[in-house]
Amino acid sequence: MTAQIRTPFDLPPEEGSAIPLAEGVLWLRLPLPMQLDHVNVFALDDGDGWTLVDTGFDSRRGRAIWQRLMDGPLGGRPIRRVIVTHYHPDHVGLAGWFQSRGAELVCTRTSWLYARMLTLDVQPVPTAETLAYWRRAGMPADMLARRATERPFNFADVVAPMPQGFSRIVDGDILTAGGRRWAVRVGHGHAPEHATLWSLDDRLVLGGDQLLPGISANIGVYASEPGADPLADWLASCRAFREHARDDLLILPGHKLPFTGLPLRLRQMIENHEGALDRLREHLAEPRTAAECFIPLFGREIVGGAYDMALVEAVAHMNHLWHRGEVIRRPDADGAWIWQRADA
Repeated sequence: MTAQIRTPFDLPPEEGSAIPLAEGVLWLRLPLPMQLDHVNVFALDDGDGWTLVDTGFDSRRGRAIWQRLMDGPLGGRPIRRVIVTHYHPDHVGLAGWFQSRGAELVCTRTSWLYARMLTLDVQPVPTAETLAYWRRAGMPADMLARRATERPFNFADVVAPMPQGFSRIVDGDILTAGGRRWAVRVGHGHAPEHATLWSLDDRLVLGGDQLLPGISANIGVYASEPGADPLADWLASCRAFREHARDDLLILPGHKLPFTGLPLRLRQMIENHEGALDRLREHLAEPRTAAECFIPLFGREIVGGAYDMALVEAVAHMNHLWHRGEVIRRPDADGAWIWQRADA
């Protein structure tokens, strides 16, 4: 019988509570003020204290929830170490706060550099580079004009100040936490140097956003590296993880419910983007901006709060085809990149 993706859990932990997943491993959940309204975090019991994997946003509510967790399910024992899977704010948001309370921060070098740089980079309005990026991506002129005068999202809005100093992990390292040895396996695409942790002593895998069930991690290109091809990195990472995947592994993801069936899920993640690229190739028989490619990529137009994530993902797919020599691009009179299939 073909293996399927399954979860042994009907419901996640309630706010301020924990669900035991295995000896020495607790599943916690923090709220997020967005459509994806939560992030999973995990506490690993080290006897005299705890190792956390990811933290949630920095906010008064987030700190209050953590205080309830520390007083309740974590039994008043200290947080001695925080492992951050990647630099995105829902995962690193309170790492600096825990450091200020005595915890060691453990992460990849790129995650620390991005997170610390972005917490220090506070902008009252979008930078010239960001405006140029939006224009080249095909953001409508009225939206671009309005947003040019608005305060953008700043990393420091939801990420606590990060002290200098961290402990670096790299692919192939072995960590000990929660009574287990964990092999560090690094992926790319959703975030550079995204750490996943694979138990060498049982079937647990801490997957962060690299290994998610049911939803696709955002693969985006940003003004900081407008010519990047993160989709190539993502596909290569998914293929590399297949070497280690087994159906019985229990994946503890950054969002949604823990699941089994990783080999099938990795295949789905690859095929999801390969299918999107096929639809995009057909769509680009005619010249288009990235912003005109939401329907072939996502099956619908995207508006509201999800627009920015859709735009950066559309550019990522365009860049992937461009790096492969399958599309050409030229600027129009307004400065937007116009993309078209090379053979058209």
